[in-house]
Amino acid sequence: MKLTLRVWRQKNADADGAMSTYEVDGISRDMSFLEMLDTLNEELILKGEDPVAFDHDCREGICGACSLVINGDAHGPERTTTCQLHMRSFQDGDTIDIEPWRASAFPVVKDLVVDRSAFDRIIQAGGYISAPTGAAPEAHAAPVPKPDADFAFEHAECIGCGACVAACPNGAAMLFTSAKVNHLNVLPQGAPERETRVLDMVAQMDDEGFGGCTLAGECATACPKGIPLFSITSMNKEWLRATRKVAKR
Repeated sequence: MKLTLRVWRQKNADADGAMSTYEVDGISRDMSFLEMLDTLNEELILKGEDPVAFDHDCREGICGACSLVINGDAHGPERTTTCQLHMRSFQDGDTIDIEPWRASAFPVVKDLVVDRSAFDRIIQAGGYISAPTGAAPEAHAAPVPKPDADFAFEHAECIGCGACVAACPNGAAMLFTSAKVNHLNVLPQGAPERETRVLDMVAQMDDEGFGGCTLAGECATACPKGIPLFSITSMNKEWLRATRKVAKR
């Protein structure tokens, strides 16, 4: 396959960025998208040019590091992570636009790499449980109804890639935050911080500068792990419940 790549190049957060055009040839349809970028970078290095910086780690669709907007879609045309997107999804002769996540809360570090530490700070605000030190408790010591366990597991699948933010027209982080809130709040282990968790994590999300949610739905459509849109409404109910409980004190 021969492809034309239009890639966002930006030296650092303070520099102006622009799209640069590259031609790559000999691309196998069985390559992953990141392997195709590796091929481009090998060519750039041989020419003495600066390779394209992009995030990646596991390349197994688990870590969520491979954050790219491809032809206007977070992670590309398939509902998967960029590392699991293969070149068979494109045609010989295609022109492909490759950009970083676009959100004020995700500043560009270099080229296609963005700083997603805002997500880490949301987790730090309440994504934990109180647990006494000592030996591990018996696995069956805290029975969990199967519907609650299924609900928790469904939301625990979130890998924090940020595709929901990149796809949202408002740059909102509600799907990510709701997944982290819901998967703990439904479990008995998360009960002690149930109210403070949702209040603190939502407050931190707002402080990070993410946009407001209007339930447009693009976030759930782009999520490679299929976190459902009703996750947001579930968190909103948790937030209202916590707000009312705090107000009565």
